[in-house]
Amino acid sequence: MITNFKKNCTSAFHIQSIVVFLIFGLTKSLVANSENPNIVLILADDLGYGDLQCYNSKSIIPTPNLNKLAEQGMRFTDAHSPSTVCTPSRYSLLTGRMQFRTGMKGVFTGAGGPCLIEEKRLTLAQMLKEKGYSTACIGKWHIGMTFYDKNGKRITDQRLKGIQQIDYSRPIPDGPINRGFDYFYGTVSCPTTDYLYAYIENDSIPLPPTKVLNRSQLPKHDYSHDCRVGMIADNFDHEEVDMVFLQKSQNFIKNHVESKTKKPFFLFHSMQAVHLPSFPAKQFQGKTQAGPHGDFIFQMDHIVGELIKTLEDCHVLENTLIIFCSDNGPEVPTALKMRSSYQHDGAAPWRGLKRDQWEGGHRTPLIISWPQQIKPTISNELISLCDIMATSASLVNYKLPKNSAEDSHDMSPVLFGTKTGIREYMLTQTISLDLAIRKGPWKYLDHPSSGGNNYKGKRLQHLVPKGINIKDPVQLYNLDSDPKETSNLYQEHPELVNELKAKLEQFKKSGRSN
Repeated sequence: MITNFKKNCTSAFHIQSIVVFLIFGLTKSLVANSENPNIVLILADDLGYGDLQCYNSKSIIPTPNLNKLAEQGMRFTDAHSPSTVCTPSRYSLLTGRMQFRTGMKGVFTGAGGPCLIEEKRLTLAQMLKEKGYSTACIGKWHIGMTFYDKNGKRITDQRLKGIQQIDYSRPIPDGPINRGFDYFYGTVSCPTTDYLYAYIENDSIPLPPTKVLNRSQLPKHDYSHDCRVGMIADNFDHEEVDMVFLQKSQNFIKNHVESKTKKPFFLFHSMQAVHLPSFPAKQFQGKTQAGPHGDFIFQMDHIVGELIKTLEDCHVLENTLIIFCSDNGPEVPTALKMRSSYQHDGAAPWRGLKRDQWEGGHRTPLIISWPQQIKPTISNELISLCDIMATSASLVNYKLPKNSAEDSHDMSPVLFGTKTGIREYMLTQTISLDLAIRKGPWKYLDHPSSGGNNYKGKRLQHLVPKGINIKDPVQLYNLDSDPKETSNLYQEHPELVNELKAKLEQFKKSGRSN
């Protein structure tokens, strides 16, 4: 009888333990999901797959902070910018929609506009704002803004002449604060390249440019040439732009935490680094063995580290989702010079550079970290920056309307290790709106050559693999067996060409690919 009593007690104890364990686990899960995470989206500019040590073991450029972030989070090896250039990638990142659907070719410069994001289109920032987030965009916008002259006429000249016509007393009607962001501090286009060298705060320029840029006063080296003659404000220093952006982002985080609001925050930190011209701040000059551009990459890594440190100091790191990515591959003159001078290949191990439809033009670093939620791992999942929209919607329990995020896939199961193989197809585009489609290892380019750079000219002819005819009307590659895209198989596999071409046309006609 005593034995039976002990057995019953033991069984009861085990059952009770299991129940307590389940309740504790459930409670822990509910607590973890009871509040939405802060989200910090860091977008580097023209940073290639091979520019970071955590992606390229041969890199001589120190990137300790991103190496650490990759070790602690999820590092993607098959991640892609939606386009091979700035403006369309940014449009797609913030809307979950491929930019070719708007019909615009090229990129904005100077006072280019109007905003490419349609007024009624749901953006990542607007979605999060509706879920109670405080939202801020710091840095490079480059998706277009409208400026007016003294007669109230919209300026259409994107060069110096257009800048000189701006009436700075008139508010900007279609900037970031009109597309879901509570606060904006940054520049309209490429900060140190595109004619208007002045900072915008919210919908105005507090200190307008009054002088024509004197380029003779800027640093002179192999990476300093991509700087157009424009108008410059007194508080605009080409070497300090990214440090100004850093301070503004740090202030946003600190002010948000100090306000003791229960609202989560979304910070879109959009860097100038490492777009040409490569003007690292003075404290980073000469800090690497890879020249000014190497120093610039090192500075970019430092900025990431400082943002993470700020989150840690403010005690919000544990519940902050950090996303680090790039808008396209490395710039042509930058990559060529880095290869010849320092044996550093910013596109390694891929063929192609910025503007090219080949992998080097759009396969880019993507690191996602959320302490205690995302296990440290390396993922080979096929993923596009378009997917950040649907993934974020899933994380904050937001039901996307049908007329939004048309090319975005929810990758949250990948982040939590519950599912893989989510994307069957993926689209990419070039500056000229040439398209490519990916299915598994197969990649179909619906155009000849790169879709961007001129490989008939002397500068790039030597990069064409032997046996490749750049005049072939279309291209088909198997990335498993031919990762460098050196064997065009479109004639050997007409059935695959037909299948992928048909699917591409379907996605174009339907207006969505998800």
